[in-house]
Amino acid sequence: MADNELFGDRRRSREEEYFRRQEKELIEKLQQRGREEATRRRMAERTGVADEEMLRDLQALGYTPETVMLLHLVPLLQMAWAEGSVSDRERDLIVEAARARGIDKDSPADQQLSAWLASRPSDELFEKTLRAIGAILQARPSEEREANQLDLLSRLTAIASASGGILGFGKVSPQEQQVLARVSEEMERARGSAGQPAPQEERS
Repeated sequence: MADNELFGDRRRSREEEYFRRQEKELIEKLQQRGREEATRRRMAERTGVADEEMLRDLQALGYTPETVMLLHLVPLLQMAWAEGSVSDRERDLIVEAARARGIDKDSPADQQLSAWLASRPSDELFEKTLRAIGAILQARPSEEREANQLDLLSRLTAIASASGGILGFGKVSPQEQQVLARVSEEMERARGSAGQPAPQEERS
């Protein structure tokens, strides 16, 4: 009888420990989910992106509420890296654009930018960021959207011209032309989508 009671106590103890672990893991998962949702809300406030899937993509790429302001600089980085390295002049133009967007020296966003200038970001980051920019611009008033698109394309062209030709001007490589074409395509898509009328409900 004593042995049976001992085995029963051990079994109950193991079961209790198992359920305690399960409860702890569940609480940790819920807390982590809550933190991630709070982070996405802050990112949505700073970017104007309402699409939950896109916010998850940006979060998965490593963006945070402190670095998501770099979104509009990523196409400039893609252009600078088009030929495999970033020249001093290209770096200066990108840092200048960062300061114009309110990114302070040594801030978390500035530190991330420096890391991307030193090591090329992934193609996935470039492409998903560009789609996010398109979604943001779609939601902007037409005048603001056009101004942002013009500014982006102007800065891209300046970077493309920075490392070629005489004294660094005038030559755009095929790789840079490809980046410019892809960004222009996304900007055109954003303009077209923004101009489409909202679908009408069918009447019975």
